[in-house]
Amino acid sequence: MGVRVLVLYVIKNIYTVFLLPPGIFIVLLLLLAFYLRRKDKKSTRLVLALAFLLYIFSTPFVGDLLLFPLESRYSPPEKLQGDVLVMLGGGATGHVPDVNGTGTMNGSSCNRLMTVARLARASQLPVIISTGQVYPDDGSEALIAERILIELGIPKERITLDNNSLNTMASARNMPALLAQNHFKNPILVTSAFHMHRSVRSFAKYEVAVQPYPCDYMVNARQTFYLNKLLPSYDGLHRTGVALREYWGLIPTFF
Repeated sequence: MGVRVLVLYVIKNIYTVFLLPPGIFIVLLLLLAFYLRRKDKKSTRLVLALAFLLYIFSTPFVGDLLLFPLESRYSPPEKLQGDVLVMLGGGATGHVPDVNGTGTMNGSSCNRLMTVARLARASQLPVIISTGQVYPDDGSEALIAERILIELGIPKERITLDNNSLNTMASARNMPALLAQNHFKNPILVTSAFHMHRSVRSFAKYEVAVQPYPCDYMVNARQTFYLNKLLPSYDGLHRTGVALREYWGLIPTFF
């Protein structure tokens, strides 16, 4: 029985790694390079380079390596020092069923919202939800988040919506007026740990000092190496993509 389980485990891993994206694309590129090896050496080298890059960026090892510096820059404070919780959005899906309403939030947004809800209940602080609807088939994330917070026991009068901000820089740009309008002075910024560095710099660009409260961690603080981290996977590629997007998004904060 033990041998059978081991064989099934190996077969499943092979299927997952090499017959599903991104592994299947690496295999196809290698087959193309093999086909071109005698016809066009330059094309062969180019295809092999693409296969190598896809492999590297698809490994959890590289994804974690890129994400860890972003997520470890800030830690949740032991004590809140502010007068309002500010949550940045990360995406929602509209026109789908949900408990007591329509529209759901994606994984990162949901983690941010749960953190804000718990902090709001413990501290009795008001909440600003800063996120807009980017695409027509997205959900109105601010409205969805407000509905969920109310269901979780946060009074509607303690919730302020900024549903005009379509990205992090827009949230930062709109925040000074929103804080002044509601007589807030010391915002506590809640967003994903990987997103916090870009967010803090974006808010600083518009002279808004925040207390960072990171959440929604993707990488374990205690890094452990094992062989599966060198195998290409969708999760590895996703983590690499998230990290590269954040590094790219940091560029405008320096100018």
